Amino acid sequence: MKSITSRDNAQYKELKQLATSSQARRKAGRTLLDGVHLCETWLQLRGAPEQCIVSESALHHPEVAAIVMQLQAHHAHCLSLPDALYNAVSQVEHGVGLMFMVETPQRDTPAALTVNAVLLDNLQDPGNVGSILRSAAAAGIKEVYCSPGTAFCWSPKVLRAAMGAHFVLDIFENVELAPLLENARIATLATSGYAKQRLYDVDLRQPVAWVLGHEGQGVSDELLSLARHQVVIPHLGKVESLNVAACAAVCFFEQVRQNQA
Repeated sequence: MKSITSRDNAQYKELKQLATSSQARRKAGRTLLDGVHLCETWLQLRGAPEQCIVSESALHHPEVAAIVMQLQAHHAHCLSLPDALYNAVSQVEHGVGLMFMVETPQRDTPAALTVNAVLLDNLQDPGNVGSILRSAAAAGIKEVYCSPGTAFCWSPKVLRAAMGAHFVLDIFENVELAPLLENARIATLATSGYAKQRLYDVDLRQPVAWVLGHEGQGVSDELLSLARHQVVIPHLGKVESLNVAACAAVCFFEQVRQNQA
């Protein structure tokens, strides 16, 4: 196992950039998974990472030690850091001291929507994006398309909120959503607080592409006009609207309910 002890080491500087800069992550095509849960899930679903980074104290942690031993048995690249250097890279307060560096999948956008999908129109809160990815994966949705203004899915905050959902989804970023809606071969539904049609009155026993919009402004007028259905989730309390992540969960699991009825 290689050890780095200097802050001036070029490899360490690269790690710090990946940890702190979304621009650096996009440019490098890599990101960091921080914590035992994300790393174990990646191992189970995707295999060995490009690199395993571990703090010196974490080598004595049973779960971390088991993962490191498994990787070393397969000759994976492992790197140890003094706790002070590791903590300066980690974005998790009081974390266990384990990170994976992984390549972020690069996929070509399909010509048309054909399976259950989610289209995110300018969602900017990483926590909301991560929660939506988690709900989508739990509901059996396969594809997620993110507009250029949507939070970067492979950022640390989105990864933590999604709890490993990334690894079972096909995620497409910086996608122009209008052509996808225009060419869709499946039903397309946009959520809107002003829609007349209730979510529960739509037949969801078929593949659906859900369009979810910006936390404050909602789905853009252009995408609303292109969606086959505009739907509202009725609510009884005196609140203006649901949080977009809560709205997404209600929509996804109404589709699950209908398909299991």
